[in-house]
Amino acid sequence: MDRITRSHLDSFRQEQTLGEMDEPDLFELFADFCVVADAYDDEFSVADVHVGGPDDLGLDGIAVIVNGALVTSVDEAQDLLAVNGYLDVQFVFVQAKSTSGFSGHEITSLFEGVEEFLRESPALPMSEAIANAHLLMAWLYDNSISFRRHKPSCLMAYVTTGQWKEDPYLKAKIAKGIEQLRSGGLFSDVAFLPMGADELHESYQRSKNSVTAEFTFATKVLLPEIEGVSEAYLGVVSAKEFLTLIRDRAGNIRKALFYDNVRDFQDYNAINGEIRQTLQDTGAQGRFAVLNNGVTLVTRGLRTTGNRFVLTDYQIVNGCQTSHVLYGERDALGDDVQIPLKVIATSDEDIINAIITATNRQTQVTAEDLYALSGFQKRLEAMFDAYPDKKKLHYERRSKQYSSMSGVEKVRIISKPQQIRAFAAMFLDEAHRASRYYSDLRAQVGTKIFNDQHRLETYYASAYAYYKLEYLFRNGLLPNYYKPPRYHLLMAVRYIVVGDQMPALTANKIDVECGKICDVVWSDELAVDTFREAMVAVDAALDGAVLTRDSVKVQTFTDSVKAAALDRYLRKTRVAPSGPPSKSRRTPPTVPRARSRPTVPPRPGTG
Repeated sequence: MDRITRSHLDSFRQEQTLGEMDEPDLFELFADFCVVADAYDDEFSVADVHVGGPDDLGLDGIAVIVNGALVTSVDEAQDLLAVNGYLDVQFVFVQAKSTSGFSGHEITSLFEGVEEFLRESPALPMSEAIANAHLLMAWLYDNSISFRRHKPSCLMAYVTTGQWKEDPYLKAKIAKGIEQLRSGGLFSDVAFLPMGADELHESYQRSKNSVTAEFTFATKVLLPEIEGVSEAYLGVVSAKEFLTLIRDRAGNIRKALFYDNVRDFQDYNAINGEIRQTLQDTGAQGRFAVLNNGVTLVTRGLRTTGNRFVLTDYQIVNGCQTSHVLYGERDALGDDVQIPLKVIATSDEDIINAIITATNRQTQVTAEDLYALSGFQKRLEAMFDAYPDKKKLHYERRSKQYSSMSGVEKVRIISKPQQIRAFAAMFLDEAHRASRYYSDLRAQVGTKIFNDQHRLETYYASAYAYYKLEYLFRNGLLPNYYKPPRYHLLMAVRYIVVGDQMPALTANKIDVECGKICDVVWSDELAVDTFREAMVAVDAALDGAVLTRDSVKVQTFTDSVKAAALDRYLRKTRVAPSGPPSKSRRTPPTVPRARSRPTVPPRPGTG
């Protein structure tokens, strides 16, 4: 392995807090991260896409991207279908070898592994991670009637530390494998990416950058000077040129660009249907610029050279619906389709929020839609950042906010979806809903979640508990068997530590209770002990049944875990009335084992 690759690998190890993991295993995770980061713009946990290990069909990584979101279960895909009304799917497969060459045998093995994975009834044994991905794949194809335009696309990447030389023999092997996959009729497109050290380095560097794009903006006017705005332009741009702003390197729409937009794509409702009808009518395409309100784009970095615009860290704050319809009809767009475009360069968050609010007044936007614009989000970000050293987290108010910042551990970045789920599980007893794609929880934003009157400590405590639980899973300090009920574990920890007599989420007194939770999860030793107790509560709720992903979906399971966790709290308080467990009471409980359940590893030292 060359020096640069090893340096990047060490940096990745630190960002992901992967401890003393062996280099070959670490390289697999690194390769998974780089490949998926090129196909998916948002932050993600590499553990969610890594499948390497025994019975892995020769695959080290599988990512399933549905409607622009990285999904890991059928539940999440079902929720996306319910919200959007369609399925737009991409499969990403990764095989990584830390050797310095490209092997025809290994490339063939990658194709064979993908083919086996796609079979309705695979003949080879599959690990739990592969089996879960296979179940998701099967559900997607069972619901193929909901594919929006095309069949799913497929990207395969073979990653090594060598140099790709365009070897004719290997190219022929790849072409043969692609043709065989295409002949199966499951994909609209199949792409193969050979990644050597150079491509790997470039991919890793891209993952650290904010979203950047370059386009030609010829027909425009410079708006007069505006306080707080460095530059602002108004004009029209060709639809094909506009697509370069909203598509990533893999050709997918960049969902992260609409992170600050108040509404997701509403599918082909009456208005969007009319937009599509105009784009499908070659006679009407030329009138698009006068029929459509256009797009407003805010960028925090802008460089211009004549008509060439380079945007850095930009968002489309109005025009989400137009952008998605244009993307959906991209094959039908003629050269005469022009898009009204407003480009505003500013780094003033108050101005950005004012622009978002003003430009969206023309449509029905609910208070829940506007949660991202509140001052609450800023205060939460500042509060997370105020903690010192290992207690610090980074709340991501906008996509890729921390990508270009050095020294930030990726695993300490808490996104809005993660925060919503963790808070709802720990403080609203909504663990079963948090285990899904959280579409039900988003309806509570502004009232039960992200309420301006809520104490910020509740959000930090739940976020840090989530971070610590993922850390313990990732480093093998807790068994992965308990990953499906991870949100139930968060809920259980709250009841085990402080019981059920919680002050209101708006009361100052709740800070004391959150402090007790934080004292536990800040400590490696106490965190392991308490999460083990939470696992006992999960086992009690199962009552001898085997833990499955279906187990965690229902309210009754949440209620049972809550009751079992509260029972453990009451047992402890008969000995000591309050506070975290004393050292004399830190003996881990015996965790009953299912047949397939791994042994709980020994307790680490304090960190």
